[in-house]
Amino acid sequence: MKKAVLAISICLVFLTSCSINRMAINAISNALTGAGSADVFTGDSDPQLVGDALPFAIKMYEALLSQNPNHQGLLLTTGSLFVMYANAFVQGPAEKLDPIDHFEERIRSFDRAKNLYLRGYNILMSAWDKRFPGFSSARLEDGSLQNYLRRLRRADVPLLFWTVAAGLSAFSIDIFDFELGANIPEWAAMMARAYELYPDFNNGAINEFYIVFYAAMPESLGGNRENARIHFQRAVEKSGGLSAGPFVTFARAVNIPEQDYEGFRRNLEMALEINPDDSPSTRLLNIISQRKARFLLDNVYEFFPSLF
Repeated sequence: MKKAVLAISICLVFLTSCSINRMAINAISNALTGAGSADVFTGDSDPQLVGDALPFAIKMYEALLSQNPNHQGLLLTTGSLFVMYANAFVQGPAEKLDPIDHFEERIRSFDRAKNLYLRGYNILMSAWDKRFPGFSSARLEDGSLQNYLRRLRRADVPLLFWTVAAGLSAFSIDIFDFELGANIPEWAAMMARAYELYPDFNNGAINEFYIVFYAAMPESLGGNRENARIHFQRAVEKSGGLSAGPFVTFARAVNIPEQDYEGFRRNLEMALEINPDDSPSTRLLNIISQRKARFLLDNVYEFFPSLF
């Protein structure tokens, strides 16, 4: 009898300890993914500091996610951090490397960026599947994806946005990945739903996405330069003219393919005129965009050979 009582007591202590541990992990998860938590990165003024810190932060979030795998905030934050890191600190620097002198390094960096995008994408898709089992295999053609999308609300827009951004970013690096490219219609529907639910998300982030989408896609998949122009204007308006991103994005996605040097130079100069401190929460993003603008202007001969 005494042994039974002792065993029960040990079990109760163990279960209570587990319960407290779960509560602590959940509290930490909530604190690290709450409103404004990303500002510690996006509001910084030192891109190198953030670039050096993000890998540790990502692994910390992954470790926490392993203990709290169903936490939607953790899934969104971890997945989006993979996308942000890949874009700003892997793909971005690779694009500045000379394609002849640093050919192999560029290829390795682009491959790494694609893999990081896919890691983020898989985490974000797992968030959908945990909420809606079968979401990752839902398709437009049989109506199953639309059934899911109709159930979404404004609070779901960040997850929609980052999922599509992750998938399309990976595909943009390797356009011959036909298995990945087969998801484009579904991604387009997901982003369209996000825009329907919250057109002003992140002060025009979806509009900036559409600049690239409409400029890069062939007409058969929805490409339309005029739509890119419309979304450029909307992105600028919604950001209050305080974001360098839309100007740089439009210069690369539209001005270069159209060989519009005057528009290219004008947009990049406007990006450089923005004071990053005027928008503290996006200070880092503006600094990174302005560095891209300077690089593009300094290497204009690569993009407009007819000028020389």
